[in-house]
Amino acid sequence: MAKTAGVLSTVAFTTTSLPPAAIAAKKVQEVVETVDNTNKLLAAGAGVVAAGAAAMKLSSGSCAQDFLEASPYWDQSAVKVNTFKNKAPFTGKVVSTKRIVGPKATGETCHIVIDHKGDFPYWEGQSWGVIPPGTREKDGKPHSVRLYSIASSRYGDDMTGNTGSLCVRRATYWCPELKADDPAKKGICSNFLCDTTAGDEVVMTGPSGKVMLMPEEDPSTDYIMVATGKLGEV
Repeated sequence: MAKTAGVLSTVAFTTTSLPPAAIAAKKVQEVVETVDNTNKLLAAGAGVVAAGAAAMKLSSGSCAQDFLEASPYWDQSAVKVNTFKNKAPFTGKVVSTKRIVGPKATGETCHIVIDHKGDFPYWEGQSWGVIPPGTREKDGKPHSVRLYSIASSRYGDDMTGNTGSLCVRRATYWCPELKADDPAKKGICSNFLCDTTAGDEVVMTGPSGKVMLMPEEDPSTDYIMVATGKLGEV
């Protein structure tokens, strides 16, 4: 309202040299425009307030994003292990598969988001097993399970707790004789996962392991992380 009063005083100041009829018409026009702008400002303000209230409700109400935490947070006694096994696996659906390395990268790594509808809970540090479709050439039996470290938090990439993600490098074999990748020697499961598209089904087991769960009960705990790797030439 202070802005409205200020605009009206400016109108009065700048129209004193005009004829009375013109002054009246100009005042009417300016007042209409000012009231319209004020209404727009009030509407925008109401929208901001509503958005803020929704955000507060999300963080403090039933949609708070801490619904998968333990109580106390470091208690690992209820961590699920091997909920789904080879003979009774879980079937998830691919949400998206995206290449996450550049075009000149040596090899291909993909980010695969899988929807489990909240029926396959896990903790950070656990693995999922994936059973690729098809059978083995040597004996015609189903492929064995492959373990992949889960790359997302227990809330998934969208913080709903309904998805989980895998980061998978496509396994290929460069044949020096063919001077190309030998399709007969490519990784069965990694290529299956990297070739998936939205809606494809993935047969899964797990979650596996509690060894890599972070011991958080004692804040003074020292962590030593050891991983395999390749030392580059100096």
